Amino acid sequence: MPIFSARVLENVARVLVGKEEVTRLALAGVLAGGHVLLEDAPGTGKTMLARALAASLGLAFRRVQFTPDLLPGDVTGVSVYRPAEGTFEFVPGPIFTGVLLADEINRATPKTQSALLEAMGEGQVTESGVTHRLPAPFVVIATQNPVEHEGTYRLPEAQLDRFLLRLSVGYPTLEEEVRLLDRLQGEHPIHTLGAVATPAELLAAQREVREVFVSADVRRYVAGLVRRTRAHPVVALGGGPRASLALQGTAQALAWQEGRRFVTPDDVQRAAVGVLAHRLTLNIEARLQGQGAEMVVRDVLKAEPVPVEGGPLEGGAGAPVGTGRAGG
Repeated sequence: MPIFSARVLENVARVLVGKEEVTRLALAGVLAGGHVLLEDAPGTGKTMLARALAASLGLAFRRVQFTPDLLPGDVTGVSVYRPAEGTFEFVPGPIFTGVLLADEINRATPKTQSALLEAMGEGQVTESGVTHRLPAPFVVIATQNPVEHEGTYRLPEAQLDRFLLRLSVGYPTLEEEVRLLDRLQGEHPIHTLGAVATPAELLAAQREVREVFVSADVRRYVAGLVRRTRAHPVVALGGGPRASLALQGTAQALAWQEGRRFVTPDDVQRAAVGVLAHRLTLNIEARLQGQGAEMVVRDVLKAEPVPVEGGPLEGGAGAPVGTGRAGG
């Protein structure tokens, strides 16, 4: 594993006990240049994961509690008139940061939710016809409670599609919860958690991730999985081309974290549920029967033929997948 990833994962583990896999996937989302949606019950560590990742990566962190009375300008910023100068001055909102925690994002109105779309997709904010670039790197980590729906606004498909991954932190095991109680008996470690990487190192890592080799067979495997979601009998709306790009990018990041400069089908499979499930809309019958999108993704994984390692690749028949080790 690259030193960069090992440092970050170990540092986050000081705060989040027993959540190595979800941390690895969340870090993969950041390394792939995407945004992450954490959907789970209250008190499972969603906010702690976001804060620990930001602190570990040395990124500025801002938290916005999304409520029904939150306005788009409260997030992106507003132009303020300065009478002395007779001009308008743009006052940046909390979105101008390294990591923005959009807490309980589904409690804000659709108008405020949509204020994030341009920032998440383009890395910029447009106010009064003037475009303002956001700092790089920039990551949105949003949370929502999947159980309590009173007073909430469902995220539209267009916005869900902007999140590279949707993850669930989950409850700890008994042993993990005992360790958690012991570790947090005194001062919470999040208050003293220091940076183990820099924003410049993260940007360099993101460039390396984009260079991780993806063979023609693995690309076809990615595209085949996404196409199968569109043809699944209980799916009304399947994954689009952005889902294919997200699945490939996340698989590249997972491969890089393992110290490989090539993607395997295993990387794609590990990323599939987190990348694809929130992009699928099931038909009414499936929803009434209690079927979930995660189940559909697992069906698709079983149905799509897995490319054989060492098979014909872009480099020619029988060309090796790759032998390089990722740096960082």
